[in-house]
Amino acid sequence: MPAYDKADLERRMNGAVESLKGDLGGLRTGRAAVSLLDPVTVEVYGAHMPLNQVATVSAPEPRMLSVQVWDKTNVGPVEKAIRSAGLGLNPINDGNTLRLPIPDLTEERRKELAKLAGQYSEKAKVAVRNVRRDGMDALKTDEKKGVFGEDERKRHEAEVQKLTDATIADIDTVAAAKEKEILGK
Repeated sequence: MPAYDKADLERRMNGAVESLKGDLGGLRTGRAAVSLLDPVTVEVYGAHMPLNQVATVSAPEPRMLSVQVWDKTNVGPVEKAIRSAGLGLNPINDGNTLRLPIPDLTEERRKELAKLAGQYSEKAKVAVRNVRRDGMDALKTDEKKGVFGEDERKRHEAEVQKLTDATIADIDTVAAAKEKEILGK
C-alpha cells in the first residue's frame, strides 16, 4: 500500500485553514459577532460547558450582543464567565438576558489584534508546511519501495507543491481579510 495519500494531505491542509478561521473568529473587531463568545466556557451543573450550550447568543445591533440564558439560575455564572474571559466586555444583566455593548477598539488594541492575527496565520502556514513535508517523505518512501518510479514521484511532488501553494494563498487571503476588518480599513 502506498504511503502517499493526496486526499489525506488535502484534508490536513484544509484542516489548518479551518483552524485558522476558528482562531480568527475569536478575535474581536469593532463589530458585534456571535463568534466572539465561542471561546467562553461557563461553570454550570458542576461542569465546564461552552456558552452556546447554556444560552442563545445573538447580535441584535451592530455594536451589541445579546445572551439569552435558558436557565435563570445560570445567569450569574454566565455573566462571570464573560467578564473573566479577557474579551474586555462588561455584561449588563436584564434578568434572563445579558446585553454586551461592544466598545470601540483603541488604535493600539487594533494593532495588537492585527499582530495576533498574523501570528495565527503563521501558525497555520507552519502546519501546512509540515503536511507538505510529510507528503514529500511519503513519496520518497514509496519510490524506494518501488511503488512508482522517479518520474511519477516528481509529478506527485509537483502536485503536493501546487496544493501547498494554493493552501498558503488561502491562508493569506483569510488573514488579510481579518486584518482589514480589525484595522477598520
